Amino acid sequence: MTDGDFGLLSPVSASPAVAALTGDRAVIAAILDVEASWAAVLEEAGLVPAGSAAVVTEAAQAGSYDVLSVAERAQGGGNPVIPLLGDLRARVRELDASGIGAGKAVHASLTSQDVLDSALMLLASRTVSALLADIKGATTALATLAGQHAETLSVGRSLTQHALPYTFGLRAAQWFQGVAAAAARLESLELPVQFGGAGGTLASGTKLTAGSGSTPFTLADSLAASLGLATAPAPWHTNRLAVTALGDALAALLDSFGKISADLLFLSRPEVAELGEPLAAGRGVSSAMPQKQNPVLSVLIRSAALQAPGLASQLHLAAATFNDERPDGAWHSEWPALRQLLALALGAAGHLRELTEGLRVFPEAMRRNVEISGPLLLSEGVSAAVAPLLGEDGKQKLQGVVDETLKAPAAEQSRIYTKLLRETVPADKLSDAELEALLDPASYLGEAQEISRRILATYPEFATFSSKGATRG
Repeated sequence: MTDGDFGLLSPVSASPAVAALTGDRAVIAAILDVEASWAAVLEEAGLVPAGSAAVVTEAAQAGSYDVLSVAERAQGGGNPVIPLLGDLRARVRELDASGIGAGKAVHASLTSQDVLDSALMLLASRTVSALLADIKGATTALATLAGQHAETLSVGRSLTQHALPYTFGLRAAQWFQGVAAAAARLESLELPVQFGGAGGTLASGTKLTAGSGSTPFTLADSLAASLGLATAPAPWHTNRLAVTALGDALAALLDSFGKISADLLFLSRPEVAELGEPLAAGRGVSSAMPQKQNPVLSVLIRSAALQAPGLASQLHLAAATFNDERPDGAWHSEWPALRQLLALALGAAGHLRELTEGLRVFPEAMRRNVEISGPLLLSEGVSAAVAPLLGEDGKQKLQGVVDETLKAPAAEQSRIYTKLLRETVPADKLSDAELEALLDPASYLGEAQEISRRILATYPEFATFSSKGATRG
């Protein structure tokens, strides 16, 4: 086996499934697919000898090419299309036994940027399809958790501190909302074909189609249809919105993953213990501490989320410096950033799906953590309900109760708050039973269940998922 990049230092995306869709071999395959599809378009339009497309398609098998050699020779022309084209043309000549002139169909009127931009859009399309399959698995699991735990009490936290009673169902629904909204944005993107010729004027294409009944635009539309890409009204060699929009959508998706992983890393701490990652042999181990069960899935997902903004920023930096009609270096800086974003998103989505589908939920620990603050957690609701009973300075009196309570040791605060509150509010204005009901955390959940319902109803396509036909390449 030759040396290569197998993802040793990027474990979040070190997967054969990710490599199959985003690795060097996948890039080569996408470039060759563009060339083969173009040959078919030209033959259909009667612009190259009959039978050319079959020869080019046979020659354009990615497994026939030495990726390392192509990569090394790409330094000569600044992109991998140039050396690969040389190899493809040689292969077509070998296969064109009948001498029909199939070589005329290879790269006719195209430029390297046409091929590589289209190939990267094709690569992205294939990756996003697999990515969405994993996302829908994860969002279905989150929707299920939201329904199962609609009434499971937990504590809501604000600036790291206990804030109000909450439910785990609403937390899962909010996780769902972040992922589903970002995934819907990604799914709606149009990934366009690129076709402009050497200078973006379609001059060569115009000459190629002269008197044929075709135009460069009809050929470009046919190429888009063949590849499953969107049509483009004009060449976009130096207008990079297609790339930055894709990068932004991937970064936003990884943002939503990062939110979930950040929460899980906290909620799975032993002193919190509200959630646990799925258990699997050999996962979460430490090289030195046998007792540890590290939340590795969350760690890997978080690592992807932390890398994404910089990669998306690189795409914008490149787009802003695409000078002239063909750029000098900015285009080249897009390629690794975009591919790494695709790889990170696909790798992280697989981990997120496994995490959410096997998430361990501990309602007893959630209730225990609610009881740490006890009735103090209801102080906002108490103030709203009780202050009017105490006259114009009611809010100040109740704040005094809270302030006095907080002077006590944490273990005593629940008892002292209840005692001081009872002493402050006359029983003829608020009975013991009414006070007890007011201090029940389940009584102050607002519209938690309705919020969850509305979230899930907004993205029904992400709330259920069938694995039938869903593959990762």
